[in-house]
Amino acid sequence: MTAHEQGAPSADARFLEDFRTMSAFGATPSGGVDRQAATEPDVAQRRWLEELLRERGLRVVYDRVGNQFGLLERVPGAPYVVVGSHMDSQPTAGRYDGAYGVLAAAHAVFRIAEQDAAGASEPVYNLAVVNWFNEEGSRFTPSMMGSAVYTGVLPLETALASRDSAGVTVAEALAPTGFLGDGDGPEAAFCAEIHVEQGRVLEESSTTIGLVSATWAARKYAITVHGEQAHSGATVMADRRDALVGASMLVVAARELADRFPGVLHTAVGRLDVYPNSPVVVPSRAELLLDLRSHDEEVLAEADRLFQEQVARVEAAASVTVEQTLSHAWDVNPYQPEGVALARASAEGLGLSSGEVMTVAGHDSTNMKERVPTVMLFVPSVEGVSHNEGEYTEDSDLVAGLAVLTDVVRRLGAGELAASGTHTPGRA
Repeated sequence: MTAHEQGAPSADARFLEDFRTMSAFGATPSGGVDRQAATEPDVAQRRWLEELLRERGLRVVYDRVGNQFGLLERVPGAPYVVVGSHMDSQPTAGRYDGAYGVLAAAHAVFRIAEQDAAGASEPVYNLAVVNWFNEEGSRFTPSMMGSAVYTGVLPLETALASRDSAGVTVAEALAPTGFLGDGDGPEAAFCAEIHVEQGRVLEESSTTIGLVSATWAARKYAITVHGEQAHSGATVMADRRDALVGASMLVVAARELADRFPGVLHTAVGRLDVYPNSPVVVPSRAELLLDLRSHDEEVLAEADRLFQEQVARVEAAASVTVEQTLSHAWDVNPYQPEGVALARASAEGLGLSSGEVMTVAGHDSTNMKERVPTVMLFVPSVEGVSHNEGEYTEDSDLVAGLAVLTDVVRRLGAGELAASGTHTPGRA
């Protein structure tokens, strides 16, 4: 009698059950999660993931910035196909963003390990499941921190010294967890990541698998508006240098830029901190994070120019000084086309519809693709909802994505991409 006939859960059912278990860590009353980096719920789910990986025969290690790796050594001394995403979240977030990609990576590797044991595969590379540290950047800045350190984009010392709003550093937050290792993580040959789309393209086109071909270009600014503290009632209006007024004008200016280039430019202010934040004091300082994104580099450059003009107008109109730092910037940047083709073949082989899409959001694979050939996959997001407790992806799409990811990782691990002459493995 087969396991199915005995009533044992299928591989897909086990994955969905693990997903429900994972989603309980940091669960919010409205069906989302709050699992910011190195907080108690994040630590708890990392310990759960470690146990899950160990139970399935993987060796778990941590690097010096807290990235979590589950290693399946198949070919001693060979580099790794690094596959995964992140499990930290925004303060009130959906269950799928990032976390789906980590769990799907784990189950993909579990399935390939079973194929290895049955003699159904001929491995060339080892496999590593990764849970990158602080991808969201909601507690510590910058975002995509763990993969940035791993790929050498961000110095380790800078990351460890980053402080949250309470003044706690990354090093201090991770010290009691046991998640600070003494190495640099496994050597990567390739990378793969699957993620919910966080947009509507796949849903509106009735496409199951998104083949990510490139990132939108972006400019991200850390801005401080300097004014002068004063009494909110007694100070004559003409004498006020209100930092919050200046910051508010910049928020509106950013939205007006997006309206000027509809559908081509996205803008946002995702964080605003005001000092002294007292009801009877005119603010002397306001700090905000502002970003501009577009798939058209010429539009982005023009929007950036127009924004700088608006900064000068705001300084004059609000009698404030605006200090700005370009914290992140990247151009439209393609993923390796050979990886897109490999993923398309996997989807076609499984009878699943697929199509090329660009990613507006940043992902850890954005860092990884600059070091090793990287495949990025999307599954549909219902109504495009993301960074919201209402974020949702159908179970059927979750398991379809897992099937494609498994085949992609199997192909990468068998050296199919290397065989085309597109890559010589090396240190990420």
